[in-house]
Amino acid sequence: MSAEDAPTKTISDYEATLTKADKAVATFEKDDKTFVHVLRGYLRNYPTLIPALVLLVSVAAFSIIAPRFLGMGALSTVLKQVTVTGFVALAQTLIILTAGIDLSVGAILVVCSLIMGNLAVISGLPVLLAVFIGIFFGGLMGFVNGVLVARVKLPPFIVTLGTLSIFNALKLWYSQSESIRNVDIEEKASGLLWFGKGFNVGGASLSYGGITLILLAAVLWYVLNHTAWGRHVHAIGDDPDAAMLSGIKVDRTLISVYAVAGLICGFAAWIAIGRVGSVSPIAFDTVNLGSITAVVIGGTSLFGGRGSIIGSVLGAFIVGVFNTGLSLAGVDDYWQMFAAGCLVIIAVALDQWLRRASQ
Repeated sequence: MSAEDAPTKTISDYEATLTKADKAVATFEKDDKTFVHVLRGYLRNYPTLIPALVLLVSVAAFSIIAPRFLGMGALSTVLKQVTVTGFVALAQTLIILTAGIDLSVGAILVVCSLIMGNLAVISGLPVLLAVFIGIFFGGLMGFVNGVLVARVKLPPFIVTLGTLSIFNALKLWYSQSESIRNVDIEEKASGLLWFGKGFNVGGASLSYGGITLILLAAVLWYVLNHTAWGRHVHAIGDDPDAAMLSGIKVDRTLISVYAVAGLICGFAAWIAIGRVGSVSPIAFDTVNLGSITAVVIGGTSLFGGRGSIIGSVLGAFIVGVFNTGLSLAGVDDYWQMFAAGCLVIIAVALDQWLRRASQ
């Protein structure tokens, strides 16, 4: 009998077959998460917890190794040391949250400080006007970085490596490799030194620059966690394609992030002048590496999308605590650099371990 002559099955035939099928509901073995899995997920959701614990343990350890560490003088020194690095770390955090990096933040800071110093001291402009112009150029340099990354689609590492060399050349050309002395600043533009001043509280010396760092960190924390712009920054760092499909203007947001970072570095230039009391084209040559170290130790992922402004500030304090504590313990400078390098490697390894929590 041919296939065309075969009897056609009716719906009742299929229903009769279904009644013989196994009606047991599919079950799966319950995957009980271990303590390590739970801990990893918790730490990933609260990245600030790790640097906070590291900071507390570090302070406790160095207070035992070097009893003078708990003195108000040592703690005041830590706060003053991390002020400039902390400001640059805030700018670096914004960029790393978008899965980028900026190797030129230190050069932007120095160029802005030179502009402020030359305009206020040599050209005789009012201090506030000179500061405003310096901050404006900081934002402009950050804007250039952002356009090259967002519009021209160049890798952030390559872009900022190139602008690092360009800005370094510009600062030497503009300053003619000459510094502005403290006595000249005090005589003609003492307002540039304002953030280096401070007051005493319980034996501790607090500078206006350190207080401003805490205030700016609080503002940026609120912006990143409670505004649409902050959510867009996190979304771009997590998945730029998904962010674009959800309606986020990725290019515009990236440019704004680099521009804001430049403005922060420009403002940090004013803080830096007050911190050291002079303006030099070769100053703060390690602040760029220090800012990246603080951000990584603070729990911000180098792959973007996850991090914390507060964590970056804590990371800067951790570096300051280690440097001050090791100095009081009589450890040589090269071992301090060794310890900082170990902290970075451990922080990156921990970040990789936490990233696997969502896989």
